[in-house]
Amino acid sequence: APRESWSWREGDFSKVWKSLERKPLSIERTKGSQILFGIAPCSLALSQSRRDLFRLFLKESSGHRRLVRSELVLQATARGVPVHHVKRRELDALCRGQVHQGVCLEASPLAFKSLEEAEKPNLGDEESLNRQLIWLVLEQIQDPMNLGALLRSAYFLGVDRVVTSQRNSCPLTPTVSKASSGAMEVLDVYSTDDLRSFLKAKSAEGWEVVGTVSTSEDVENVPVISCSEFRWNKPVIIVIGSEGDGLSLETQLLCHQMLTIPPGRALHPGIESLNVSVATGILLHSICSQKRRHGD
Repeated sequence: APRESWSWREGDFSKVWKSLERKPLSIERTKGSQILFGIAPCSLALSQSRRDLFRLFLKESSGHRRLVRSELVLQATARGVPVHHVKRRELDALCRGQVHQGVCLEASPLAFKSLEEAEKPNLGDEESLNRQLIWLVLEQIQDPMNLGALLRSAYFLGVDRVVTSQRNSCPLTPTVSKASSGAMEVLDVYSTDDLRSFLKAKSAEGWEVVGTVSTSEDVENVPVISCSEFRWNKPVIIVIGSEGDGLSLETQLLCHQMLTIPPGRALHPGIESLNVSVATGILLHSICSQKRRHGD
């Protein structure tokens, strides 16, 4: 009789366990927190001291990423961040189906920095001039994937500062961090609520303000040149416009010249332009390669 009783309880427990397995784990979030996802964003967020960190969630597995996850556990332990091993569906639910690579991190959001917080470079300093300062200014970039890709290119190619317009611009979300491959976690991003006054002030300080257009037609007497013809001989600001409309006319009129990327063939109507992040990567490489040549 005792054996039969145990057998019944064991079977009953199995049913209950399977029922529980079908229900995603209910995880109560810290108020105001975000869920970062992906190995690079989570690892870099753990290695920096820019966010408050609450919990690290790792997929239960013994696959080829086990060593990577062990490193994440060490990072989390060093920061005093609790580590939870959960099933894939729990991670899927946490980041709403995004590609998480088996890693999620609950953390406080990252905010834009105000330009008032920025350390102002001294343009009279010979070392600053030799460094050939380059800032990337983004006007109303709204797609988080584009913003992330822009930040990744800016970080990789050596941009000194990224500034966005506050109006109609994408915030610094976990999707942006993932698209930037974690560059958002290490690169300060500034914001201004008065882009035109900012550009006027930098121009008065001796910076060259350069806009971007997809065609070679002059814009209200602002010269348009190929990016390969641009010569970087003073601190420069590259201004990039929104995905759909490009730079506003008011911003274009504040530029000293406009850069365009010449196509490699005759283009069919409808595919005459590049994605904004791809175009920006090409422009930045064209300009930043001059820094490397001058440094030789």
